[in-house]
Amino acid sequence: MHDRHDLTDVEWARLEPLLPDRTPRRGGRWCDHRQMINGVLWRTRTGAPWRDVPSSYGNWKGVYSRHRRWSGDGTWELILDRLRTECDGDGSEWTVGVDSSVVRAHQHAAGARHEPPKDIPTERLAPMLSCDPQPRPKPEASAEPEGHTGGWVE
Repeated sequence: MHDRHDLTDVEWARLEPLLPDRTPRRGGRWCDHRQMINGVLWRTRTGAPWRDVPSSYGNWKGVYSRHRRWSGDGTWELILDRLRTECDGDGSEWTVGVDSSVVRAHQHAAGARHEPPKDIPTERLAPMLSCDPQPRPKPEASAEPEGHTGGWVE
Protein backbone atom coordinates (compact mmCIF):
# COMPACT_ATOMS: atom_id res chain seq x y z
CA MET A 1 0.00 0.00 0.00
CA HIS A 2 1.42 3.36 -1.05
CA ASP A 3 -0.64 5.65 1.17
CA ARG A 4 -3.77 5.79 3.29
CA HIS A 5 -6.01 6.39 0.26
CA ASP A 6 -5.11 3.17 -1.56
CA LEU A 7 -7.59 0.30 -1.73
CA THR A 8 -7.79 -1.67 1.50
CA ASP A 9 -7.75 -5.48 1.47
CA VAL A 10 -11.51 -5.54 2.11
CA GLU A 11 -12.20 -3.12 -0.76
CA TRP A 12 -9.87 -5.08 -3.04
CA ALA A 13 -11.57 -8.40 -2.17
CA ARG A 14 -14.90 -6.91 -3.28
CA LEU A 15 -13.50 -5.31 -6.43
CA GLU A 16 -11.15 -8.02 -7.73
CA PRO A 17 -13.80 -10.48 -9.01
CA LEU A 18 -15.36 -7.69 -11.09
CA LEU A 19 -12.19 -6.91 -13.03
CA PRO A 20 -11.31 -8.27 -16.47
CA ASP A 21 -8.74 -11.00 -17.01
CA ARG A 22 -5.16 -9.73 -16.69
CA THR A 23 -4.22 -11.10 -20.11
CA PRO A 24 -4.66 -8.24 -22.58
CA ARG A 25 -5.88 -8.64 -26.14
CA ARG A 26 -2.35 -8.21 -27.47
CA GLY A 27 1.13 -7.93 -26.05
CA GLY A 28 2.22 -9.26 -22.66
CA ARG A 29 0.47 -9.49 -19.32
CA TRP A 30 -0.78 -6.35 -17.64
CA CYS A 31 0.78 -5.28 -14.37
CA ASP A 32 -1.25 -5.75 -11.22
CA HIS A 33 -4.80 -4.33 -11.50
CA ARG A 34 -4.72 -3.18 -7.88
CA GLN A 35 -1.56 -1.16 -8.43
CA MET A 36 -3.02 0.43 -11.57
CA ILE A 37 -6.39 1.25 -9.96
CA ASN A 38 -4.59 2.84 -7.01
CA GLY A 39 -2.63 4.93 -9.55
CA VAL A 40 -5.85 6.06 -11.25
CA LEU A 41 -7.41 6.88 -7.87
CA TRP A 42 -4.29 8.83 -6.84
CA ARG A 43 -4.36 10.83 -10.06
CA THR A 44 -8.12 11.49 -9.80
CA ARG A 45 -7.85 12.53 -6.16
CA THR A 46 -4.89 14.90 -6.66
CA GLY A 47 -5.75 16.26 -10.09
CA ALA A 48 -2.09 15.98 -11.04
CA PRO A 49 -0.96 15.39 -14.62
CA TRP A 50 -0.63 11.74 -15.66
CA ARG A 51 3.17 12.09 -15.89
CA ASP A 52 3.27 12.88 -12.16
CA VAL A 53 1.73 9.56 -11.07
CA PRO A 54 4.28 8.08 -8.62
CA SER A 55 6.36 5.22 -9.99
CA SER A 56 5.15 3.03 -7.11
CA TYR A 57 1.90 2.68 -9.11
CA GLY A 58 3.79 1.56 -12.20
CA ASN A 59 4.73 3.43 -15.34
CA TRP A 60 2.45 6.47 -15.71
CA LYS A 61 1.83 5.67 -19.37
CA GLY A 62 0.66 2.15 -18.51
CA VAL A 63 -1.71 3.50 -15.86
CA TYR A 64 -3.03 6.11 -18.29
CA SER A 65 -3.35 3.65 -21.19
CA ARG A 66 -5.33 1.10 -19.21
CA HIS A 67 -7.56 3.80 -17.71
CA ARG A 68 -8.24 5.15 -21.20
CA ARG A 69 -8.86 1.67 -22.61
CA TRP A 70 -11.25 0.79 -19.78
CA SER A 71 -13.04 4.13 -20.20
CA GLY A 72 -13.42 3.56 -23.93
CA ASP A 73 -14.57 -0.04 -23.87
CA GLY A 74 -17.02 0.38 -20.97
CA THR A 75 -15.08 -1.60 -18.34
CA TRP A 76 -15.36 1.17 -15.73
CA GLU A 77 -19.12 1.42 -16.32
CA LEU A 78 -19.51 -2.34 -16.01
CA ILE A 79 -17.56 -2.40 -12.72
CA LEU A 80 -19.62 0.48 -11.32
CA ASP A 81 -22.89 -1.15 -12.39
CA ARG A 82 -21.91 -4.43 -10.72
CA LEU A 83 -20.92 -2.62 -7.51
CA ARG A 84 -24.24 -0.74 -7.51
CA THR A 85 -26.13 -3.98 -8.04
CA GLU A 86 -24.34 -5.56 -5.08
CA CYS A 87 -25.11 -2.51 -2.91
CA ASP A 88 -28.77 -2.63 -3.91
CA GLY A 89 -28.93 -6.35 -3.14
CA ASP A 90 -27.47 -6.20 0.36
CA GLY A 91 -29.90 -3.57 1.65
CA SER A 92 -27.29 -0.82 1.90
CA GLU A 93 -28.35 2.74 1.33
CA TRP A 94 -26.07 5.00 -0.63
CA THR A 95 -26.10 8.54 -1.84
CA VAL A 96 -24.30 10.19 -4.72
CA GLY A 97 -23.71 13.92 -4.68
CA VAL A 98 -22.15 16.04 -7.41
CA ASP A 99 -21.15 19.63 -6.89
CA SER A 100 -20.90 21.22 -10.32
CA SER A 101 -19.62 24.49 -8.90
CA VAL A 102 -16.10 23.06 -8.94
CA VAL A 103 -16.30 21.44 -12.38
CA ARG A 104 -14.41 23.69 -14.74
CA ALA A 105 -12.73 23.27 -18.09
CA HIS A 106 -8.97 23.78 -17.99
CA GLN A 107 -7.65 26.82 -19.80
CA HIS A 108 -6.05 24.51 -22.35
CA ALA A 109 -9.37 22.82 -23.09
CA ALA A 110 -10.07 25.35 -25.84
CA GLY A 111 -8.99 24.20 -29.26
CA ALA A 112 -9.26 20.48 -28.59
CA ARG A 113 -9.28 18.13 -31.57
CA HIS A 114 -12.51 17.95 -33.51
CA GLU A 115 -12.26 14.34 -34.68
CA PRO A 116 -13.34 11.60 -32.27
CA PRO A 117 -10.59 9.25 -31.06
CA LYS A 118 -10.03 6.32 -33.42
CA ASP A 119 -9.40 3.72 -30.70
CA ILE A 120 -12.87 4.02 -29.10
CA PRO A 121 -15.82 2.45 -30.94
CA THR A 122 -18.20 4.93 -32.58
CA GLU A 123 -21.29 3.46 -30.88
CA ARG A 124 -19.71 4.23 -27.45
CA LEU A 125 -19.04 7.83 -28.51
CA ALA A 126 -22.43 8.50 -30.14
CA PRO A 127 -24.17 9.76 -26.95
CA MET A 128 -21.27 12.09 -26.19
CA LEU A 129 -20.96 13.43 -29.75
CA SER A 130 -24.60 14.38 -30.23
CA CYS A 131 -24.39 18.03 -29.28
CA ASP A 132 -27.58 19.02 -31.12
CA PRO A 133 -30.43 18.89 -28.60
CA GLN A 134 -33.89 17.99 -29.81
CA PRO A 135 -35.39 21.08 -31.46
CA ARG A 136 -38.17 22.56 -29.40
CA PRO A 137 -41.44 23.09 -31.22
CA LYS A 138 -42.40 26.72 -31.62
CA PRO A 139 -45.86 27.69 -30.51
CA GLU A 140 -48.52 27.96 -33.17
CA ALA A 141 -49.18 31.48 -34.46
CA SER A 142 -52.92 31.08 -33.90
CA ALA A 143 -52.33 30.25 -30.22
CA GLU A 144 -50.78 33.65 -29.51
CA PRO A 145 -52.97 36.06 -27.56
CA GLU A 146 -53.80 39.47 -28.94
CA GLY A 147 -51.02 41.95 -28.27
CA HIS A 148 -48.35 39.24 -28.18
CA THR A 149 -44.87 40.71 -28.76
CA GLY A 150 -43.41 37.68 -30.54
CA GLY A 151 -41.30 36.15 -27.78
CA TRP A 152 -42.16 32.94 -25.97
CA VAL A 153 -41.26 31.32 -22.68
CA GLU A 154 -41.57 27.67 -21.73
